[in-house]
Amino acid sequence: MSSTKAIPQSTSSARKPPRQPLLWAALAYGIGVAVGAYAWRPPLWWVLATLGFLAAGAYYVSRRVWLAFVLGLGALFFTGALAIQASTARGPSDDGALAFADGEEVVVTAHVTHEGQIREAGFGGTRQSVDIETEELTNGDRRLVVRAGVRLGIYAKESDQDYDESGTRMPMRMFRYGERLRFPAKLRAPRNFRNPGAFDYRGYLVDHGIVMLASSKITRVEVLPGFVGNRVERMRQGVHRSLVRKIHALWSAEDAALMDAAVVGESAFLTPATRLDFQRSGTYHILVVSGMNVSILAFVVFWVMRRLRLSDFLASLLTVMLCTAYAFVTDVGPPVWRAVLMLTVYLDVRLLYRGRSVLNALGAAALGVMVMDPKSFLGASFQLTFLSVWALGAIAVPVLERTSQAYQFGLRHLRSADFDRTLPPQVAQLRLDLRMIAERLPQWLGGRASLAIVGAGVHGVLSVYEVLCVSALMQCALVLPMAYYFHRATVMGIPANALAVPLTGILMPTSALALGLGYVWLPLAKLPALLAAASLHGITGTVRGLGGLRIADYRVPLPETSTIVIGACAVGIAMVLAWQRRAFVLCGIALLAATSLWVSAAVPRPHMRAGVLEVTAIDVGQGDSLLVVSPQGKTLLIDAGGPVGGQQSEFDFGENVVSPYLWERRISHLDVVVLSHAHSDHIGGIHTVLKNFRPREFWVGALPETASVRALLSYATSLGIRVVRHSDGDSIEFGGMQVRVFSPPLEWQTSSQPRNNDSLVMRLQYKDSSVLLEGDAEIMVEQRMVRQGESSGDDPTSRKTRDVTHPAEIANLLKSDLLKVGHHGSATSSSWEFIHAVQPRWAIISVGRGNSFGHPRLETLQRLEQEGAATYRTDLNGAVSFYLDGHTVSPQLACLR
Repeated sequence: MSSTKAIPQSTSSARKPPRQPLLWAALAYGIGVAVGAYAWRPPLWWVLATLGFLAAGAYYVSRRVWLAFVLGLGALFFTGALAIQASTARGPSDDGALAFADGEEVVVTAHVTHEGQIREAGFGGTRQSVDIETEELTNGDRRLVVRAGVRLGIYAKESDQDYDESGTRMPMRMFRYGERLRFPAKLRAPRNFRNPGAFDYRGYLVDHGIVMLASSKITRVEVLPGFVGNRVERMRQGVHRSLVRKIHALWSAEDAALMDAAVVGESAFLTPATRLDFQRSGTYHILVVSGMNVSILAFVVFWVMRRLRLSDFLASLLTVMLCTAYAFVTDVGPPVWRAVLMLTVYLDVRLLYRGRSVLNALGAAALGVMVMDPKSFLGASFQLTFLSVWALGAIAVPVLERTSQAYQFGLRHLRSADFDRTLPPQVAQLRLDLRMIAERLPQWLGGRASLAIVGAGVHGVLSVYEVLCVSALMQCALVLPMAYYFHRATVMGIPANALAVPLTGILMPTSALALGLGYVWLPLAKLPALLAAASLHGITGTVRGLGGLRIADYRVPLPETSTIVIGACAVGIAMVLAWQRRAFVLCGIALLAATSLWVSAAVPRPHMRAGVLEVTAIDVGQGDSLLVVSPQGKTLLIDAGGPVGGQQSEFDFGENVVSPYLWERRISHLDVVVLSHAHSDHIGGIHTVLKNFRPREFWVGALPETASVRALLSYATSLGIRVVRHSDGDSIEFGGMQVRVFSPPLEWQTSSQPRNNDSLVMRLQYKDSSVLLEGDAEIMVEQRMVRQGESSGDDPTSRKTRDVTHPAEIANLLKSDLLKVGHHGSATSSSWEFIHAVQPRWAIISVGRGNSFGHPRLETLQRLEQEGAATYRTDLNGAVSFYLDGHTVSPQLACLR
């Protein structure tokens, strides 16, 4: 039988790997993109190199084909370098629109280019975010006709919303694609947190055509007559909107939020807790529309088409058309289109009866995407997709073909003895054993049923093995990019994916069927909707159960360069050995597994300067976060930023700003975390920092008895972190430096809410150099520190000691080389008397750019200048590091972009 040719005669023999020239072409082009992005050369160099390699390749094509192929790859390498530099040189243009982002209110005339969803905004209000394209900007006598992308947040307070006759609040109006709007707003340019390792938010928006941000109350938004836009895009967004409505009609609100994300790519209704559960369990790819969705859809459609006896050509054509329509409606972007392109290439070569190499199809898809957008190669999404499919095709497929696939094929026609002779000996022996087992089953089952039951059992065991094998190999291959980009070691990824991915294979077709029937008659959709909901609950139960384990929340810092090189080599070696004899295959898999464990468990050497005291002001916007590294390498983090004024925000400063900076410096553990006081712009990110870096101690000062403070202290205790309260007079030796606490006083009385004067004020001394960290302390505390100098007796029960100091000596003790200016440079702090007592030569102000408080105040800057202090600001300079060697202070900007 011709079909038996796919079965190897020996599962231990080596096989010749399939040819995949397009894969090597894509790799050459991608490496060229990476080199061109980080090693700029004049474009003429790349052009001449490309032409030279092409000419040499043409010369050798009829003489030495292999050399011509290598030269062709070289030409692609130089073309990739040229393409990325040309792409970067073009860049986006705002055509002068950013000149209106000057803090003044502007009247904007624009039209909607991308719709948003209505969400709760806290305090009974609602909000929606839409992308618009400007038509005209007006500010007094200034007028500019310009097309520039703006992301507009529209807000409605509870008092702004309408009510129907029954007193029920009516939903906020949604603004549709193509509608023309006019509204007053203050435009602002998007800004990154300027720390090493920070997410490039501005670049992300630019890639989506957005150059400015704005916000407006719904009562100030006027809808103008007319439509501006593309009719096809209007239809697409209308279909997308209709699908979201149908999903919310078929499933409960909680289930619908997950269905929105997993089926149609609408993530607006996901909660941060849900995202975190999927991230911790290594199953976040299920929660977003990705290549897996396209694969499942393609498999189901193609299988149904073949069952309907359509030809290969028609089945392939319909599969590609439906997958293309799905990618168009979801509008998720490159990940889905990459999958559709790869599917199209694979089905095309299948129809041409060529070798159906997944890797060749992957190479064609990757090359096509990079030619259209060279920058995509540098993104995490592209690299994860590329590497996962590469690991599947180059490692998992050959391993399965030589293990379970031979036996899976041998489970066909179990009753046929003639079929045994066409199979490898070990497979034929399995069939004989299964027949013997079937004969011993109860007679009332019948011979045919007994054999079917035994065969189904073996098939199930082999299927479980295949799922676990694929999941394990892909998780091992993805350990390096997960650690590099997301600082996660998905410890529970293998069992979570082994359970969740098969359920996703049920979820996708049943949810699609439910949506289709829902447009015919809603009751018809109930049964598939129930099946989809059951699959979804199985996925979420798995994710919450495994993702909720403490071991699942294992974070890793940036791997060292040597680790990255070794990890990449291990993946490559495993791919080469996967086609060799069994012993080599096992060696390759063992190497891959060992390297994955090493990448996850190895503790890299942190980026620190030995023998100096370092103080770094991390850019957290209008908040505070300071990293202190002692001369002996001990680490102390003071505050972790947060939203201003107690605002409700889903943005976690600890996870998204402070932690990435620490991981970028390869810091995996903190010795001490300090909370200066409990205002939201200081305490907001502390919870996550405690979880991610597990310090030995948590230092606090005077904290009010609020629910959030009690919860934080309880959480710290649950992590095994020792909570230490400090007050005026405490002196602590820490890692080769001396820490002296000046405030709050021991008898300080807190109020019901946190106050600036609750701040823990500390002075760090290393040899003859010192730093004064003021928190948000105001003039009253400053005057007390300068004039009163309170003290108390020794505390023999603690390793800390009381420093009993004469009041006249306090002013001299305040004198410091570096001052962290209090309360973001406001007028309520930094009195002339205090600055004169400190006599700083350097000052750092942690402040948000364009903040609404007017910080730092001009008078504060003038006092510092008059005292002779060189002042740095995080809003202008980004993160700033100061290095104190015991005699001098050396400032250094931590981030230049």
